[in-house]
Amino acid sequence: MENASARNMWGDFLDAHLEYASKEAPKVVCFYDNEEDANTCADLICKETKRAISHSLIGMQQRNEPLPKIGEFTVVTDWNGNAKCIIRTTSVKLVPYFAVREEQARLEGEGDKSLEHWKKTHWPYFSRELAQYGKTPRESMIVVFHGFEMLFKR
Repeated sequence: MENASARNMWGDFLDAHLEYASKEAPKVVCFYDNEEDANTCADLICKETKRAISHSLIGMQQRNEPLPKIGEFTVVTDWNGNAKCIIRTTSVKLVPYFAVREEQARLEGEGDKSLEHWKKTHWPYFSRELAQYGKTPRESMIVVFHGFEMLFKR
């Protein structure tokens, strides 16, 4: 793990939870593509308001990024790479964009937690994400819903 802040947080977590000492080192992730959203996301996760995040499957495939795995640990950082918390994946669901439901938007914990807000903020995000690969989002594209629990924070 190259990020010293994440490495230190993982060490502190293991000191308190020796039962996970044999687990593989976690991924280190900063969610979103801009400072404001990344920092807001990390804060919402630390407050346990945000219990899920969504990714476009196309974007993940373009980055050769594997699907999250249930039980997997992740250190979430802010935009500047400061470790904020550790999460563990609890669910992974593949859903077409047009079939996203209110409950999924609520679990993401952003804005007023409505499906309308989720669509209003995620469509532009997916558009920016996919544009770098010469692709555009579609109503039929697959969204990866990544559910998690926050386990540790400072």
